[in-house]
Amino acid sequence: MFMVAFYENRTDEFHARCAKDGKGHVGCPAHLHYHLELVIFLEGETRAFADTREYTLHPGDVFLTFPNQVHRYETYTKEGYYLFIVNPDILSELSRVFDGGVPTSAVLPGAAKDPEIVELADKLYHIREDMPFYETLRRGYLLTLFSKLLPQFTLTSANTGDTHALKDIVTYCTKNYTKDLSLAELERELHISRYYISHLFSDKLKIGFNSYINSLRISYACRYLRHSDKSVTEISNLVGFSTLRTFNRAFLRQTGKTPSEYRRSKSVVPSAAHRAQEKEERNGSSK
Repeated sequence: MFMVAFYENRTDEFHARCAKDGKGHVGCPAHLHYHLELVIFLEGETRAFADTREYTLHPGDVFLTFPNQVHRYETYTKEGYYLFIVNPDILSELSRVFDGGVPTSAVLPGAAKDPEIVELADKLYHIREDMPFYETLRRGYLLTLFSKLLPQFTLTSANTGDTHALKDIVTYCTKNYTKDLSLAELERELHISRYYISHLFSDKLKIGFNSYINSLRISYACRYLRHSDKSVTEISNLVGFSTLRTFNRAFLRQTGKTPSEYRRSKSVVPSAAHRAQEKEERNGSSK
């Protein structure tokens, strides 16, 4: 199942999360944002993806994505980790590094086996905004941590035009996915060649434009199915499908379930009408 990449419009400068003793899950769907994302992996095992590459993270590994890199995590076990999301603008001393390239590999195997790295991560996680000199402490720990880690990464030059264009394209699609979108519309609205847009989808996201839009619609449909009591027909209309049959077919193709089967599998209690609709969906999808 293709994981749709969302542009996450973060407004915070800094976010920290920690899970220890195998009590957390780092897993999250595909997304990109302007911020750096650093994971110091302590326990368990997870699959991580940066752009089109896949990695398996083991205890002691460090995973880093630069601004506007598509990334996600697939979690199979409970894990221990520190996760930091950092606006690069607060680390102006390192801006040339972040603007000039991306890591050839997003993983530093075993880098967090250095106790100093883990100690810095722990101090960074535990500082609080009400502490004296909070921003100074935060910058100091971040600069020290990145100054120790960045020299261990090999960077390759980044096509900043690609990353900025991809951000604009994904943002526009996310805001307008319910419309009858086309490459011609994106070309007109974003002033980006339709051929270049098509290339970015196939090269960066490994999916065609129309398949991406349908996957985006299905992802939002899944949210409605999990968190609302709206009927399948209502949801089909809300997310932009022209007919219920087209929606059912696309949903079954992407998830392996009909919409009602998906709703039931996610422990959402369906109404009698929802249950009655399941058989109709399955039959309609096979026609």
